[in-house]
Amino acid sequence: MALLAGGVAALLCNLINNLPLGLIAGSVATSAHLSPHLTGALLIGVDLGPNLSVSGSLATILWLVALRREGVDVSAWQFLKLGGVVMPPALIASLLTCISFKLT
Repeated sequence: MALLAGGVAALLCNLINNLPLGLIAGSVATSAHLSPHLTGALLIGVDLGPNLSVSGSLATILWLVALRREGVDVSAWQFLKLGGVVMPPALIASLLTCISFKLT
């Protein structure tokens, strides 16, 4: 269940941004009295999920603006291709580690 919660949170970050999703996830975790494992998985998903696409995080958008100002152009497609390679393994490894070592 924790793997699913973390994965869904990570994907939703790319649709609605990680700040509003983090607020929603925190509110749900508190009001539903979720287990520490589930709450930790949600936090991992909210933290790592935005690394998939440009729209996942305001910080990513600001970094890309700063890079473009310096003459480095990274397109949304380039970011998505790299994010698709890097984010899923990092998310899965983090969630599995969290669950197996009871870090939450």
